[in-house]
Amino acid sequence: MTEQDRVTVNDPRGPVNNGEGHQYVFYVPGGDWMIRNGVESLRVAREDRVRLADRFVPPLGYRVAAERLEKPGSVVLLEAPPGSGRRAAAIRLLHGLREDEGADEEGVRFEELPADKDTDKREGNPFAPDEGDRFLLDLSGIVDEVAYVNAQRGLALLRSQIREAGAHMVVVLPSGMGHAHSPELEPHTVTLGRPRGVSVVTRYLRMDRMPFRPADLGNADLQLLCDRAPMRELARLAGLVRSAREGGRFGADFTGWLDQAIHAVTDRAGEVGRQVVTVRTAPERALLLAAAVFEDARADTVYEAWHGLLRTLRHEEEETTELARTDFGERLEALGIERDADGRLRFGRLAYADAVRAYFWANFPGVRDDFRDWIGQAAALRGLTADDKVNVAVRFGERSLTAGRPDHLFDLVVLWAERGAGSSCDPRAVAALELGLRHERFGGWFRRRMYERASSGPLSDGLVRVLTNACIRSLGATHPDQAMVRLHYLAVRKGDAAREAREALLDLAGRDRRLYRLLIDRLRDRTRREVRGADVHLLLLTDLLRSGRAPAPPPWPDLFLGWEAVFSQPPTELWNPLVSSWLNAAAGNSTHEMALGVMVRATHGRTVALHRLYALAYDWLGAARDPSRAAVAARFWQHIDHAQDARTKSTGAGPRTTEEAR
Repeated sequence: MTEQDRVTVNDPRGPVNNGEGHQYVFYVPGGDWMIRNGVESLRVAREDRVRLADRFVPPLGYRVAAERLEKPGSVVLLEAPPGSGRRAAAIRLLHGLREDEGADEEGVRFEELPADKDTDKREGNPFAPDEGDRFLLDLSGIVDEVAYVNAQRGLALLRSQIREAGAHMVVVLPSGMGHAHSPELEPHTVTLGRPRGVSVVTRYLRMDRMPFRPADLGNADLQLLCDRAPMRELARLAGLVRSAREGGRFGADFTGWLDQAIHAVTDRAGEVGRQVVTVRTAPERALLLAAAVFEDARADTVYEAWHGLLRTLRHEEEETTELARTDFGERLEALGIERDADGRLRFGRLAYADAVRAYFWANFPGVRDDFRDWIGQAAALRGLTADDKVNVAVRFGERSLTAGRPDHLFDLVVLWAERGAGSSCDPRAVAALELGLRHERFGGWFRRRMYERASSGPLSDGLVRVLTNACIRSLGATHPDQAMVRLHYLAVRKGDAAREAREALLDLAGRDRRLYRLLIDRLRDRTRREVRGADVHLLLLTDLLRSGRAPAPPPWPDLFLGWEAVFSQPPTELWNPLVSSWLNAAAGNSTHEMALGVMVRATHGRTVALHRLYALAYDWLGAARDPSRAAVAARFWQHIDHAQDARTKSTGAGPRTTEEAR
């Protein structure tokens, strides 16, 4: 385990009916619900929840919380000490409500709400809970009493919306704030204990198919860790046992792997500190760091990276020739760095390289800028494989984020992205950006930077591709609304990369009915109020409204609003593929024939639009007069005739037929 509202307010426009035929009643969402101060959603990915459920050990009080949460409209507040796995318990509680396969695909949402209100209001992220939806609110990071009091005011509104909608919410309360806790929240609060540490370790090891006996966990050092360490450290310990087994260099049995893992968790920081004290020269320390950052790379590549670091640090080379100096192999041996048969370098102790990197970033803050510049260049060395480069990017990112320098990581994302060749997307930049987006503390910072870059100023094709890939692979799963906004800004730019962003945007919206509606609303708004650039938004809208892009079953009210916006503009060639796609859909599937009437009604009887629809259907039918197509075209023309008759009666104009459209 690790420490880690949808009432829809509708503004009905009333029945939509232009004469004879079916009546379609659409309820159109009003605009006010789309903007809520400080509400941004974070979807907790199903695969992450399933993995957590497999490894979860219920703490004391968990069953009480689960029973309270079962009732629709319930809100449960969790109080637990830091390090006890309180966030994991909150996610597991919500996940346990609907464990049947496909629950998420049926439209039930599982999302996290932000603890802060630092969301860009321009994005207009909706908060509208619906029956059965599940929400997580993690307030554990709040340390200020005033902030906690303000958060409780917002929580009162959320509770009301959750209750009315029949949804469910779990709130993780901050530690040490009991004196500021509102009495109104007390009946909804459940206190959780700490799970048995040994049970947590056992569960993780068994899920990793680790061969061990209960007696193997009797190690005194392990028992001390199980009694005192945070749950995330116990999860890390189990992961290190697995790494020791997979590494093949740390014994052949569970006892040896466990011993190495315990030492890695408890002793490595001290060991590195003692070694650096004895390693006094800049070249030796630089080699130690280079080997730690580039561990598992070939020796010659680490050698290049080492000298690159010395140049970046402006270290003067020795005046003697290399042949007169201590050779590279001797230097490596003195530092405890091994070279395997393939010429790759690694440390002899488990997780030692991790500890070395942590030490240098923590204890040499004055050269962190130099570390950034060095990695920016060295991560492109020719001897590195694609995996090596991604490893270097992630290792640098982990240290930069721990040191509180997300800007250093984003600087390199931009650098690597802009150096991307041709139509490829730089994997280092994508991996680094995804690492930042997933970070508990700095994820919001990276989302804001993505927004700023996507929404303003020129961008290279390489950076557009990296931002697009991050939206697809990471942001689309956690913050789909924000991914949609950023992809929209990228999609309206020029170039091949922008076309890729456009496809990603349309695909994202087409997989989620709520996002589909939101994108239609967004594009309708841009088409109406932007003088410059309206055409590109109209192009996106018409493409989005084609039959192949719409979710199944087709959301007719949303399509009506989109078609209404398109048909309010003068006819263009953009109409051709849009109308033809739905005529094809109606010919192939009778359930899609509703599109014929809805599309006609979206013109609101405008003569020019009706004539254009008639002509498009005539061209679509073609000279072959296929019977199935002829039947669809005839029904479409009938809807058009009814609309024109209704317009003639309402205006008192003389008779007119749609034949004129030919």
